[in-house]
Amino acid sequence: MILLKDILYKVTIESVVGSTSVAINNLEFDSRNVSLNDVFIAIKGTVSDGHQFIKKAADQGALAIICETLPENIINGITYVQVADSHKALAIMAANYYGNPSEELKLVGITGTNGKTTVSSLLYQLFKKAGLEAGLLSTVKIMVGDTEFKATHTTPDSLTINKYLREMVADGVEYCFMEVSSHGIHQKRTEALHFTGGVFTNLSHDHLDYHKDFAEYRDVKKSFFDALPKSAFALVNVDDKNGLVMLQNTKARKYTYALKTYADYKAQILESQFTGQLLKINNQELWVKLIGGFNAYNLLAIFGTAYLLGLKELEILQIMSTLDSVGGRFQYLISEKKITAIVDYAHTPDALKNVLETINEIRTGNEEVITVVGCGGDRDAQKRPVMGNIAASLSTKVVFTSDNPRTENPEKIIEQIEKGVPAEHYKKTISIINRKEAIKAACQMAQENDIILIAGKGHESYQEINGERFDFDDFKIVNQLLTALNK
Repeated sequence: MILLKDILYKVTIESVVGSTSVAINNLEFDSRNVSLNDVFIAIKGTVSDGHQFIKKAADQGALAIICETLPENIINGITYVQVADSHKALAIMAANYYGNPSEELKLVGITGTNGKTTVSSLLYQLFKKAGLEAGLLSTVKIMVGDTEFKATHTTPDSLTINKYLREMVADGVEYCFMEVSSHGIHQKRTEALHFTGGVFTNLSHDHLDYHKDFAEYRDVKKSFFDALPKSAFALVNVDDKNGLVMLQNTKARKYTYALKTYADYKAQILESQFTGQLLKINNQELWVKLIGGFNAYNLLAIFGTAYLLGLKELEILQIMSTLDSVGGRFQYLISEKKITAIVDYAHTPDALKNVLETINEIRTGNEEVITVVGCGGDRDAQKRPVMGNIAASLSTKVVFTSDNPRTENPEKIIEQIEKGVPAEHYKKTISIINRKEAIKAACQMAQENDIILIAGKGHESYQEINGERFDFDDFKIVNQLLTALNK
């Protein structure tokens, strides 16, 4: 039996109407899921306000309502708890409800604009290969030991996080690696979690549809490190000018990694090919399957994290040389006609620039680089012309197309992308709204040894148009198209 007063422990309460010494069933923040003796937490979201559904929750059997503003009509027999911040209250209550499972794990949060999925997924892979029990909360999937669950958000809601963490504890998991998004931090989804460590990858233009400006975006990321306890470690990329900003007010033990400047963990790229690269990490050479400078940073973050969690340096390096890239992250194939197709999740200017610069560093210069790229609808529009500029400047040919247009007109999105194309590069670009047709056009343009980059969607197996999701997998489609061209 769980009492309401027990799960309210550490919640900042402003007033209470009714008794908190009542046994409750589940916690819900979606009124549609409320049933008898549940607690409904009214959350003010970006689209709707849960306070509008308090009566509906009560009609469906809610025993208690948690809210920032008490309703005008108080119903006898229901407990109303007024709190300062419903998001924060939900996070604390969720942790209490599931018995604070993060305190029974070594939980590491990875945050930054790019690299979160790669770092968290490869840490999970590394620890499993080291014979340790590990869990993963990522954009691509959730892993409870060896059991896979589908992911819906980069950082799930507080109830989902704690539910899976509790399952991990029950399954004997000791280490968990978790992507921490700016949305998740801002909406207090990571409140009340006990982190053993935090990792900062980098910071560049993204999510300015949600955050009012770059400074707010940076400060939200920083707040994650501000909240780390003394017992935790904070590992940051100091080649990024925001790396040291993340450490300014943290109580955690401070560590750094870099390719270009002095740091606790350093790496050097000795050789690059499409099949991998030769790195020197802390004076030890190793060949890795992951490509590009951005992945050298990711691997350094992985090395530093594993070392700080107690693994031996030689064991870490040996396993790192066997790690496979994450699906949709510089995932490539070479057709019978020797056309290289690369699928990458690059959906920010910095990520697209990194991938194209990596391709241009590795290629001999005689091949064409044909880039297929778009931008998501209902998201940060400021980055669209920047993406267009980068694609046109660093490619031989460019096909602008749809990403996930969502509720926006894809033609308008493409027009905004095209505005960033420099005049001298405009002739090398074409626009094809249908994404499959755009990929097909790139395949038809490509000759032997040419390189096709399909950017923006990576691991996603769908395309979202006007609220509907349609099956769409860039890697499968380009594979099919190139195979058909070989016949």
